[in-house]
Amino acid sequence: MIAQDYARVKDYLNKTKLKSLDYVINPYVGCPHKCLYCYASYMSSFSKHTEGWGDFIDVKCTNKKINVFKIKNKKVMISTVTDPYNSFESEFGVTRKILEQLVKSEALISVVTKSDLVLRDIDLFKQMKHVEVGVSISMLDEVIKSKLEPNSPSIVQRIETLKVLKSEGIKTVCYISPIIPGITDFEKIIEVTKDFVDKYVFDKLDLRSSFKTKMFNFIKHERKDLIPLYDAIYIKKASDYFEKTADVITNYCNKNNIKYNINYRS
Repeated sequence: MIAQDYARVKDYLNKTKLKSLDYVINPYVGCPHKCLYCYASYMSSFSKHTEGWGDFIDVKCTNKKINVFKIKNKKVMISTVTDPYNSFESEFGVTRKILEQLVKSEALISVVTKSDLVLRDIDLFKQMKHVEVGVSISMLDEVIKSKLEPNSPSIVQRIETLKVLKSEGIKTVCYISPIIPGITDFEKIIEVTKDFVDKYVFDKLDLRSSFKTKMFNFIKHERKDLIPLYDAIYIKKASDYFEKTADVITNYCNKNNIKYNINYRS
């Protein structure tokens, strides 16, 4: 059972320090996907909940309208620390209400999700001047997915979501994010999605705090062969794994004329 509550906020729109963005909109606090590697779990410390990350959801609400003039030509992402189409969105519809306010805006809007519920809002995306919709895929193995992202939609659903979005004329992005060492095979993901993805975005797996412990427990019990690699990257801090991976991504994408961005390489 996930604890539910409402969170009164001053504004849905928030300035961000992320280099590639100007504003972020997070319609919820919390995320029921319960991904073991979720960096957003630090948000628990800003919540009044005693439940762990993944076991609560706060539905954001405000009477303040989004100032669409303020975000003209600005980069706005929905969202960065929750899935805007988590399972509660079908009940509360906060993300859709936000999108309805953004339809006439001149903002450069990016939507990121793991859920096929995003297809519900194709009608709104088609009315937007600048919008791209991204789906996150870090692996193709459904068994591994069920252990690392236990409450999230299947990989098959995500791939199909990208197909439908593209067929409807929506600009699509596949977020191969995070790159999970020894598990993420970016070439295979690209191979099965390249016909309906406009751009790929890569980011690395950062491990700290409680989710570092969760990931190491997963590796210990499910992929013992990866223990030396994870020790090198996250304990000894001596591995250049992600820099080498970035070089491989760059060479592969350039060779195959694939549009991409590696977020962790400035």
